[in-house]
Amino acid sequence: MSTPYPFTAIVGQDDLRLGLLLNAVSPAVGGVLVRGEKGTAKSTAVRALAALMPEVSVVPGCRFSCDPASPDPACPDGPHADAAGVPRPARTVELPVGASEDRLVGALDIERALSEGVKAFEPGLLADAHRGILYVDEVNLLHDHLVDLLLDAAAMGASYVEREGVSVRHAARFLLVGTMNPEEGELRPQLLDRFGLTVEVSASRDTDERVEVVRRRLAYDDDPEGFAARWAEEEGALRERIAAARALLPRVVLGDGVLRQIAATCAAFEVDGMRADIVMARTATALAAWAGREEVTADDVRQAALLALPHRRRRNPFDAPGLDEDKLDQTLDEAGGDRGQDDEDPDPGPDGGGDGGGGGGGVPPQADGEDRTPPRADGGADDTPSQAPEGAPDAPGRPAGGEQRPVASAEPFRTKTLSVPGLGEGAAGRRSRARTEHGRTTGSRRPEGALTKLHLAATVRAAAPHQRARGRVGRGLVVRRDDLRQATREGREGNLVLFVVDASGSMAARQRMSAVKGAVLSLLLDAYQRRDKVGLVTFRGREAEVALPPTSSVDAAAARLESLPTGGRTPLAAGLLKAHDVLRVERLRDPSRRPLLVVVTDGRATGGPEPVALAGRAGRLHRSEGTASVVVDCETGYVRLGLAGELARELGGTAVTLDELRADAIAGLVKDVTAAGRAA
Repeated sequence: MSTPYPFTAIVGQDDLRLGLLLNAVSPAVGGVLVRGEKGTAKSTAVRALAALMPEVSVVPGCRFSCDPASPDPACPDGPHADAAGVPRPARTVELPVGASEDRLVGALDIERALSEGVKAFEPGLLADAHRGILYVDEVNLLHDHLVDLLLDAAAMGASYVEREGVSVRHAARFLLVGTMNPEEGELRPQLLDRFGLTVEVSASRDTDERVEVVRRRLAYDDDPEGFAARWAEEEGALRERIAAARALLPRVVLGDGVLRQIAATCAAFEVDGMRADIVMARTATALAAWAGREEVTADDVRQAALLALPHRRRRNPFDAPGLDEDKLDQTLDEAGGDRGQDDEDPDPGPDGGGDGGGGGGGVPPQADGEDRTPPRADGGADDTPSQAPEGAPDAPGRPAGGEQRPVASAEPFRTKTLSVPGLGEGAAGRRSRARTEHGRTTGSRRPEGALTKLHLAATVRAAAPHQRARGRVGRGLVVRRDDLRQATREGREGNLVLFVVDASGSMAARQRMSAVKGAVLSLLLDAYQRRDKVGLVTFRGREAEVALPPTSSVDAAAARLESLPTGGRTPLAAGLLKAHDVLRVERLRDPSRRPLLVVVTDGRATGGPEPVALAGRAGRLHRSEGTASVVVDCETGYVRLGLAGELARELGGTAVTLDELRADAIAGLVKDVTAAGRAA
């Protein structure tokens, strides 16, 4: 077994270490979600925490790590009467993103259950993680139904496995740690709420600190055991401090005044439900125990709020998690907490250093007022006004395409569902019909590999004709492997929604482009709720560019959309061809995810020879490959040329206006996108 990197050797990342240590002191806090960019020691810190966890005493031979002092009465390996315990280190169990449901919760041997009536159960990762740490890297990429099972088990402290009326229950209490890169997509708000704490991590911008990170990492890679030995004393001291805080925790007093501060804070920040209040109370208590105190202070409440509230305040995927610290201080003071009355340093940091990074628990790394707009892919400025008229040729020294200042989007609205026709087999989602592991049962088939969803009636029908030949005696049904039938189910899949947005001069009128951005933003919100991947292609001036490659991060697409400049000619064909290249690559990467092409334009095409004919040929290319498409017609005014409708016919899709895209106006018009290749 490889030597883990020492927890105390991690440089910086005070919020990350504090969040993990508080859960080690009090697992009732509910775990921690670590959000941040790649290469910021997220995984290293989680794996290093296991070495600091106290040993656990387990019943010998029990696959579910039962505590001999209070064994689980429903343990499948039980009963454990008067069993002598044996100590072992706490485990860190990693849940891979591609794990199956059976790998997570365990699996029943259905054949033995039907033919012999026994519960032959193979434990899953939840059983392995009992009384230890369950680590989910890239938790935002985990399938929704697995996240639901995982968080239900974490909340109830038990896991249930049911197959056609046969059920097994076992204890599953663990410290849940998830890490994620927000650029790859967000968790749903109701799933975010199930994590007790959240912390934001980012790479240090301090040169000396970065040098120290590299120095220590190189030393560890050269001699892991020697490096760990040099930090053994600090590791031992931290391990003892965790044990002391655990012992002190039951004696910590949470006074009524502090409880009022917690309730007032959650109410002031309009947090949904009561889970935040409970988590804040437990976190504040753990902070006091960590500091060696038997009474919770207002400073503990403040730090608990910074760790427990930011991720619970997101109302949509485009809201950045965070907390207004001035408002927090004012709320605490108004609730009766004079935070200056206690001069004692609560020392919540893992190295005794203040409040874990300047009160940054869960606070985004940007300072107030800092520009959060991402840079353009070409490095150019997005706010350069242009004095050239719409559609004028590009002049030397002028930004390409006669660039104009980006405009804000209009208020988003609810849209009707645009779905891909037919029956897919893509990743679980909520947009188009698909064969899935979850959903309504539509039939049966012979299983390919392990049986996961039994179709009981079909299995009985397959076994019934052979009972006499198999020598059946009595009431039991003689079932063989060949009789088993897998249930086929129909649910919904997530798609790749690729937006192709016209940013040319003909779209540049501020009110018009604001409405266009509002429509695309509305469709992005819909894509977020339906668990789609999204991509963004824009075209203006002389060429098209991929503003955002296909990703699960819908909020990244929204940020790119807000900073989108406009102006110049309309290279519609270039935009469609660029979209074709993107879809071609994505089909190789993820062939089961079906695409939906959404072209947002007024249909005009300018620049180069025969621009309209070129756009038509590009549209027919998508049509020939079976790409489902819809054209959002942005043409306004009394005189309409109908060019967007012509483009939709070339694509083999449907055209809708901005007004028709709203709510009930679209009913019956784009309930399902016209199948590609169908006669226009």
